[in-house]
Amino acid sequence: MFKRLKIDPFLPALVAVVVLALLWPEPGTTGGVLHADSAATWGIGLIFFLYGISLATRRLLESATRWKLHIVVQLATFALFPLVVVLAMPLISRLMPEEVGIGFFFLAALPSTVSSSVAMTSLAKGNVAVAIFNASISSLIGVFVTPLLMAWYLHATGGSMALGDVILKLVIIVILPLVAGQLVRPLLLSFVEKHKVIVKVADRVVILAIVYNAFCDSVVAGVWSGQSPAIIIEIIVGAAALFFVVYALLDVFCRLVGFNHPDTTAVLFCGSKKSLATGLPIAKVMFGTSPQLSLIITPIMIYHFFQLVVVGVIAGRRAAKGDMLEAIATEEAAEPSLMADEPPDDDRKVG
Repeated sequence: MFKRLKIDPFLPALVAVVVLALLWPEPGTTGGVLHADSAATWGIGLIFFLYGISLATRRLLESATRWKLHIVVQLATFALFPLVVVLAMPLISRLMPEEVGIGFFFLAALPSTVSSSVAMTSLAKGNVAVAIFNASISSLIGVFVTPLLMAWYLHATGGSMALGDVILKLVIIVILPLVAGQLVRPLLLSFVEKHKVIVKVADRVVILAIVYNAFCDSVVAGVWSGQSPAIIIEIIVGAAALFFVVYALLDVFCRLVGFNHPDTTAVLFCGSKKSLATGLPIAKVMFGTSPQLSLIITPIMIYHFFQLVVVGVIAGRRAAKGDMLEAIATEEAAEPSLMADEPPDDDRKVG
């Protein structure tokens, strides 16, 4: 059914675990019978180990020289997003709880997503090599930059975070498994490629476990009992506004500097997207078993829903534009050769 409707089954699965947590939270709480917290913690290392096996370093190096594009994407990811959220924070703080405000800045501080950025760039006739480089390197940069941005924000708003401990934990559960995956890549790559479905399922089960555990803890602690249902609508509107503002600013910039269609597409899709798969593990490390975690991760969950749907539509339109530009370029390239085949006017008159 989901294939006919072109809906990723992961999206209804996310909704399902949230509903399950609301209805029956006890088994999924930290220390509960399902040990969802332990499964999530160990699973984070597994996700990045598998990512290390799948990461093709040669393909990254092929596009490393396009440094202007890479700088634009990374500045959009780690500077433009936080700036937009900071400017909007007075409104966010007035309408939503403090934890949701933290969640929006956390969303802004996250790296770009990998698989969907590359897939959508390819669909839209964009520069896939640039997308692969930026989406992959963004996750590595995020291990260090995301905690730094969060530490700055929390300090500025009167909070605090043990920055050194967070970065050390992220290095242990993200960087080391990723490096280990790269080291065993020659041995396990063929196995991983043959069992892509199992690998994909394992990745998503870990994410679902993190979400389930976070919402179970918050429901038991009564975090959601005092919240108005309107808060979800407000977060949806905020996530949509954030996407369109960043996307529009990037689009204007690409037009001003004269990027071509493939490069612009890669910049737009990589620079406007955020990674749920990387964000939830980082949130788990940063905020641990805090009952407020579910409020903090709700903006990135909703943004993930939104970006998949909206970028899918945009990708289809940009693909049509790319086809049109290719057709025009082909026609223009063919015109000189057609003219060359015709004899000069003088020759036709003499004949």
